[in-house]
Amino acid sequence: MRTGLFITFIFFLFGYAKGQEDPDTTRIKLKEKLILIIKNNDSDTIDAAPDHKTLKHFEAHWAGVEFGPTILLNSAMKSSFPNDKQWENDPGKSFSWNFNFAEYKFKIYKNYIGLTTGLGINWTQIGLKNNLLFANSDSLWVLKDTVNDYKKNKLRAVYLTAPLMLEFCSSADSDKGFYLAAGVIGGVRIGSSTKQVIEEDKTKYRTKTKGVYGLNAFRLDAAVKLGYKNIGVFANYNLLPLFDTDKTVGVYPLTFGLTVNF
Repeated sequence: MRTGLFITFIFFLFGYAKGQEDPDTTRIKLKEKLILIIKNNDSDTIDAAPDHKTLKHFEAHWAGVEFGPTILLNSAMKSSFPNDKQWENDPGKSFSWNFNFAEYKFKIYKNYIGLTTGLGINWTQIGLKNNLLFANSDSLWVLKDTVNDYKKNKLRAVYLTAPLMLEFCSSADSDKGFYLAAGVIGGVRIGSSTKQVIEEDKTKYRTKTKGVYGLNAFRLDAAVKLGYKNIGVFANYNLLPLFDTDKTVGVYPLTFGLTVNF
């Protein structure tokens, strides 16, 4: 009788101890979250918590879209070109679009300081005055069209760009707080053209001509970005001349505007 009671007591303790052990747990990693599915009796408990071991990627403030007006400056950083009036562009019709589609941030100090790089595409448009036409040849020369009156007259260039910028963040969470980034942006020209629009008898005629037009194959910009959360401002100044200086004077675009990060 005592032996039977002792065996029953042992089984009771064993069953109680099993009941106190950690329940079955399923772990699922999803990006920067660790999802725990805990099975306890007849119910499941789901918990999501940051997986700090997987936080190896630190978000930068490069990926996004940027837009702003462009002004052409001479080597003295003035907008006047006394002997080359063709470079006195129309700021109201001159602008740059940036679509930055890839980014990576190398951590220097937690997520507060890092080195940002990535890839993007830049569209630069220069609005020309005085019905000027560019010659698409080995040399760069401009003439004035005395026959047509252009409603639009643009020089366009497209670049593949990559930045190298030192970035500072006021918060460890990149989506919060202020940020400041400064450095350089390199680019290679992947296309260029001119576009003219004239109007006769209320009918518009468009002409688009692809060509090099003396544009440099490469660009290098000094760049600065400042913002709060995902909204900010930027300014880029070309360190390399826009055109081949063997064909014309030094022309250096300055662009500034708004940026929205994603």
